[in-house]
Amino acid sequence: VQLVESGGGLVQPGGSLRLSCAASGFTLDDYVIGWFRQAPGKEREGVSCIQASNSATFYTNSVEGRFSISRDNAKNTVYLQMNSLKPEDTAVYYCAARHRVFTSSKVLCVTANPRYWGQGTQVPVSS
Repeated sequence: VQLVESGGGLVQPGGSLRLSCAASGFTLDDYVIGWFRQAPGKEREGVSCIQASNSATFYTNSVEGRFSISRDNAKNTVYLQMNSLKPEDTAVYYCAARHRVFTSSKVLCVTANPRYWGQGTQVPVSS
């Protein structure tokens, strides 16, 4: 089982990035997928999560209206479109998964207890 993030990199404030999370070794549509981030000196937080079946989504307040999560089960990939980026969005971003039987999009993001984690991708937001 593996989750691999990509798409991170330096971006200026106000810019956009799209992160991808490619899954292998399991069928993505059986899992709730979440994006989490950890900034220097801060705890890891749930940013956005997406349900397995009906694709119901959850966003933490600070990214609502700026970030958008989506999934392509045919490609076994989940995306995080990040717009209007701010310096406070600077963090390492991780994708994570937990089987749909054990969680939902909101629960996964709030409790941050996935079964599988990716290795993370850096997103520095700076001019």
